[in-house]
Amino acid sequence: MSSPKAHPASQPDWSNLDVLHRNTLPARANFYVCNSAQDALSYDLAKSNTCCLSGTWKFHLAANPFEAPAGFDDPAFDTSGWDSVAVPSMWQLGGYGKGPQYTNVHFPIPVDPPNVPFDENETGSYVRKFAVPEALRGGSQLRLRFEGVDSAFHVWVNGREVGYHQGSRNPSEFDVTGVVEEDGENTVAVRVYQYCDGTYIEDQDQWRMSGIYRDVYLLGFPAESRIEDLFVQTKLDDQYTNADLKIRVDITGSGELRVDLFDPCRSQIIATGTKPVVSGGGAIEFSLPVENPAKWTAETPTLYHLVVSLNDNSFIAHRVGFRQVEIKDGLLKVNGRRIVLRGADRHEHHPKYGRAVPFEFLRRDLLLMKTHNINAIRTCHQPSDVRLYDLADELGFWVMDEADLECHGFESICDAALSPAERALPFRERQLLTRDKAAQWTSDNPVWERAYVDRAQQLVRRDQLHPSVIIWSLGNEAFFGRNHRAMCAWIKSYDDSRPVHYEADIRAEIADLYSVMYPALETVIEFARAEPPSSGTKPLILCEFAHAMGNGPGNIKEYIDAFYEHPRLQGGFIWEWSNHGLLTNDKETGEEFYAYGGDFGDVPNDGNFIMDGVLFSDHTPTPGLVEYKKGIEPVKVVSHTSEKATVINRYDFITLDHLECSFVILDEGKPTSQAGSIELPTGIGPGQTAELKFPSQSTEPTGERILQLCFRQRSATLSLPAGLEVAFAEISLNTPTIPLALPTPQSSNDKLVVIETPNLLTIASARTSWTFAPIRGTLRSLVKNSTEFLAAGPQFTAYRAPTDNDMPQDGRDWKNRLLHLAKTHTRSCTWALQNGGHSFIVQVQQRFSPPVLSWSIDLDITYTFSSAGALSIRVRGVPRGQNLPRTLPRIGLTLELPPQWAGGGGSGGPAVTWYGRGPGESYRDKKLSQRTGEYHVAEVAQLWTEYEFPQEGGNRTDTRWVKFTHAGGEEITAQFADLDLDPPKGGGGDEKRSRKLFDFNASHYRVTDVEVARHPHELRRKKTENVVLRLDAAHHGLGSGSCGPRTRDEYALVTGEFEFEVLLA
Repeated sequence: MSSPKAHPASQPDWSNLDVLHRNTLPARANFYVCNSAQDALSYDLAKSNTCCLSGTWKFHLAANPFEAPAGFDDPAFDTSGWDSVAVPSMWQLGGYGKGPQYTNVHFPIPVDPPNVPFDENETGSYVRKFAVPEALRGGSQLRLRFEGVDSAFHVWVNGREVGYHQGSRNPSEFDVTGVVEEDGENTVAVRVYQYCDGTYIEDQDQWRMSGIYRDVYLLGFPAESRIEDLFVQTKLDDQYTNADLKIRVDITGSGELRVDLFDPCRSQIIATGTKPVVSGGGAIEFSLPVENPAKWTAETPTLYHLVVSLNDNSFIAHRVGFRQVEIKDGLLKVNGRRIVLRGADRHEHHPKYGRAVPFEFLRRDLLLMKTHNINAIRTCHQPSDVRLYDLADELGFWVMDEADLECHGFESICDAALSPAERALPFRERQLLTRDKAAQWTSDNPVWERAYVDRAQQLVRRDQLHPSVIIWSLGNEAFFGRNHRAMCAWIKSYDDSRPVHYEADIRAEIADLYSVMYPALETVIEFARAEPPSSGTKPLILCEFAHAMGNGPGNIKEYIDAFYEHPRLQGGFIWEWSNHGLLTNDKETGEEFYAYGGDFGDVPNDGNFIMDGVLFSDHTPTPGLVEYKKGIEPVKVVSHTSEKATVINRYDFITLDHLECSFVILDEGKPTSQAGSIELPTGIGPGQTAELKFPSQSTEPTGERILQLCFRQRSATLSLPAGLEVAFAEISLNTPTIPLALPTPQSSNDKLVVIETPNLLTIASARTSWTFAPIRGTLRSLVKNSTEFLAAGPQFTAYRAPTDNDMPQDGRDWKNRLLHLAKTHTRSCTWALQNGGHSFIVQVQQRFSPPVLSWSIDLDITYTFSSAGALSIRVRGVPRGQNLPRTLPRIGLTLELPPQWAGGGGSGGPAVTWYGRGPGESYRDKKLSQRTGEYHVAEVAQLWTEYEFPQEGGNRTDTRWVKFTHAGGEEITAQFADLDLDPPKGGGGDEKRSRKLFDFNASHYRVTDVEVARHPHELRRKKTENVVLRLDAAHHGLGSGSCGPRTRDEYALVTGEFEFEVLLA
């Protein structure tokens, strides 16, 4: 009888909470060993004892670890039939396995922690041959370092198992000295598992993808005596002037240890120390006094350079920034000063490579942040590529460094298990109850403590040297429990120089500051007013706010103003930096598009919730980033007259001396010759104001006058080019009542000619003719000088293709009230010649209503046709009935122009010209970044904003007039009349009436087509050659309701009576 057998023979490391690592070296600071101080100070990896093993590897994918090729670690194993793949990369993006999967909250696997599926756990086997470089041979300890592998792996060298690691966004290092052949060929074999028990605490809102996605290195350290780790703190005195440089060096072996601090130019040693190291090594400490060093801040990122050497043959270097972070007087302070975080939450993303982000792409991201006034980064929700921190040190960013920890999916499980009574609780009570229960799975479960603390240790030990890191974060959306307390306790014991953040610690029991996500503005202001800053209070940071999904966010300005008005509100991080779309092709047509959840057949998925950044997926700015830059600009006009303005410096540390100010005066939207420079007073410190006097106006205005101020970078820095605009302001110099621009009759004898048939009215002036259908109550044709203006006549409309920010709140109400199905129904129509034949009036009674429900908007529409060639359309609306929508998306007219009005015909002239905000799109609560002026585009298509999930876009607000030009040269202009102003006495004609601001939108897309499309390439198939034109008297704001507050009341278009008048001439 044979002995019984079992599968698996033992508990796999990747499904065993007792095994986090096997044979890994202790986590350490990131540095590389060099053979000279000069090489170390170059920070050039090629001059260090480092061999990069990234590149081409052989690759095989199996459905699970047990079906992966046995013996693949043997150097003699034949991999010639395997594919070749790039490392770093993620195998799903190479076409392997089930493909990428996106979930925000839900776990992608059956929930049974710490167990993960045995049969469905994709397993990638990687093999590479390498030779040890000459410089690393003879007397070196050789280490194999992986910067990032998702989610866990075993590694072999030359057929011998070296070890195991889990923790997808944390590095791992193995001593391979005893298994490497220095003089021959070596084989490294890595087996990567898609899931491990760590998957339960890596439930971040991102694509689920796998592989060796960061670099792999072979490192050389001295074999006998070497530097193992480096710890640095900069302690400033009570006046934040002089510094004490605290250094701790962990040593193996013996010899003489030397530390040298070089000046920022790396030319002089300004502090030094030496100490002997006795046999066996240990921790050696130095305390070097440094007199009044230049202080590091995000605005002044001055870096010194520390060189640590052992026995004059082993050298490491690291940048040092002298700064001190503390919670003092109830505020977050750096170098004794309160700071405001004007930040962004940044995931690692590349549209082709996922989290395998190339360095230049990463660098471009950070430079883009700097040019858009962003000064802070939260590394959501895991440590970033280590090279980000070097860049942040050099370019100047405040960094909230976040541990690789999230287990949001347990909340869904616990919420689904609530009793009826618990489910009936108020939302916040129910949420807190659910989260308390969810914490019991891992966060408040003592058997998970080691795994949690390990992630804190990996984070802090790696990144502690970086001055840009000013806050440690314990992770994200992992509820709150004993294991967070253990993480915090370990961090405080190791590094007491930085505060700790954790949003789910809602009472800030262990966190050094309060943190919230997506609060209403009133909530944070109430917090700030509850207690003034003092030694017994803590500040508040919005770790996520202004959810930038699709078209939005709205009302950024109000939050930023609150940060500067209330000291305890110390800024926040916009969610988030970039859309996470992955570039792929339509399987049927081959068209490229950026994919989101579900596009790869991934189930479950959270759809386009991953498209929520201020960058498009190709990392070009959305209109939301442009608006954010304006909201957080460091120079603001706080008051003004027509002769002067008062500006405030919103920087935290520097004056405005690096900026220059220029001005230009616009007259009716056009720049005048009155332009030049305005001298900025020197020495305007943070929080201080200064008065700028305007040059006297040399000419009389012909209309509306606006002075535009521009603040630009005087000279280039490492991160900002000379001439970069960092802020601007617009100041109205007069408030004239501008009359409508209307044509006049060629002769007083010009009268209208009207021809009536049973179904049509034809009205003609000397240059313009119109056709009206009284049964339908619609204008059918408008011909001006033989050129047709209409492809479809104007209709009252109130709907827009819902934005992502509409859908959960206001948009849901619109759908529930069937607003998308509402249309006009004509009840009656009357007409008559008036004004001695110079005017023809058509009055239409219509009912705008949906099927099924009883609500309506009763419309009284008056068409006035003028012998001068102008058409007025005056609309009065009265909402009635039950179940009215609380708000309306818009109020206005929609019409279509024939294709010849779309531009692009080679004439070279503009197709659309307007006076209003531009050049980009704008909305009630997202318009401050768009200047007032006269703008034009050669083609209507240029006005459209192509969001990666199609939705409302391309609106222009605060418009004075908009003009369309036909390919043949004919023009027609739209204006709105101000019904609140009576005509001046003695006038009474249209020519004396005043214009009013309005919104317009011109595109090639109808609302219904935009609403049903799910990707831009699908929408493009529905493109009409006509110009779809909307002329709106009012338009609902945007808000950030996709994950946050709906549109604020002051920007909402609340349903009520309305009246407006459009003029076409």
